[in-house]
Amino acid sequence: MTFAELSLSPPLLQVLEELEFQAVTPIQAQSIPVLLQGRDLIGQAQTGSGKTAAFALPILQKVQLQQRRVHALVLCPTRELCAQVAGEIRRLGRRLHGLQVLILAGGQPIRPQLDALEKGAHIAVGTPGRVLDILDREALETRQLATVVLDEADRMLDMGFREDIERILGATPAARQTVLFSATFPPEIEALSRTFQKKPTRVTVAEATAPPDIQQLRYTCEPHEKPALLLRILRKYQPASGIVFCNHKATVVELTQVLRESGVSVDGLQGDLEQSERDRVMATFRNHSTRILIATDVAGRGIDVEALDAVINFDLPFQPEPYVHRIGRTGRAGRTGLAISLVTSRDERKVEAIEQATGVKLTPGGLEDLPPEGPGRGASLEAAWETLLIFSGRKDKMRPGDILGALTGEAGGLNASEVGKIEIQDRLSYVAVSKRTARMALQRLREGRVKGRKLRIERVT
Repeated sequence: MTFAELSLSPPLLQVLEELEFQAVTPIQAQSIPVLLQGRDLIGQAQTGSGKTAAFALPILQKVQLQQRRVHALVLCPTRELCAQVAGEIRRLGRRLHGLQVLILAGGQPIRPQLDALEKGAHIAVGTPGRVLDILDREALETRQLATVVLDEADRMLDMGFREDIERILGATPAARQTVLFSATFPPEIEALSRTFQKKPTRVTVAEATAPPDIQQLRYTCEPHEKPALLLRILRKYQPASGIVFCNHKATVVELTQVLRESGVSVDGLQGDLEQSERDRVMATFRNHSTRILIATDVAGRGIDVEALDAVINFDLPFQPEPYVHRIGRTGRAGRTGLAISLVTSRDERKVEAIEQATGVKLTPGGLEDLPPEGPGRGASLEAAWETLLIFSGRKDKMRPGDILGALTGEAGGLNASEVGKIEIQDRLSYVAVSKRTARMALQRLREGRVKGRKLRIERVT
């Protein structure tokens, strides 16, 4: 099936062609016709299945651009996922002139979000807690709200948002379209659907099976041997971009410190970080200034990084479903992925459950093939890029071309090949530059101007 067969509008089809969206994924093929008809839907879909486009395209098709009122509300479990979903909606809707997509998420001051709502927006993407706060302030007009999407509903319930979700849905029009996506269907999800949906169409395309293009390995060790074994694995496989999953926040902190002291380009993502620090960690990981990210499942929810070379389970999850979610982040876009699990004698039942659920045996990895322990053994695990932080962003009319021009123009003097990913946020921008030119780039940006202005610029460490 092609997107042209889905009765989408010419501007959306043009964008899909520009973005080289070709084959319609199963979740899109089954969901888009239902949602275009205005019917409720409950869908089961894993990370990477294309579900964001599955609900975003029908919303964009029906949005009334001349009316700057919130037509659709998307609820997500974390601010990171909100940013990811909002970015995808903006990307798909870039030919809809005047489209306003607003993020309503915690960890950021509420006043700018209230001001933006007052000016008007078409689509809001938010976390339950912040959206409820805004509703309590009577700052979110819901009378024209046509669609509410609960994205990763099972995770929101796991995080304790059930009451918030119920209150939000209770404050929206009874005639709304309610769309619910969940990777799993525990009884709580079924109950939520029964209470708030009207004869929903059920779409199930995701089983707990690992993608076939991921090599899945296991290395057996004792619990106390895991940090040293992880370092040897990283030195052997040399991922340019990899995520290491742990089950506990304390493990993330301890392991990040151990790897950093061993010369690894590494950072940690866990629930105790301030939002500004979480943004910094994710920006440097996305632009490859950090090679290895260590995270818990909750903190890592919503991470979607292109060209992820490896996923490593430092701790195996307690159920097969999180294992599939974790490793599904590698091996995308036709590339072969790598998933490695560190397995102790206590983990054998977990391994059996994972193998039974996925239908794939984890291949034993040979310890004798790994570099020996000790400092300086194996190739370097430092990053080739470094990040500069510019204190100006989207709301200051900053564009990637402005930053690239400042770095490669006469004042900056860098080659375009020495400038990496540029990420524009609301009030901040991150740019990756090659490590060997970072000091010069910082100095020249500080001495010169970006978009005709003197700006505060710092090195991200």
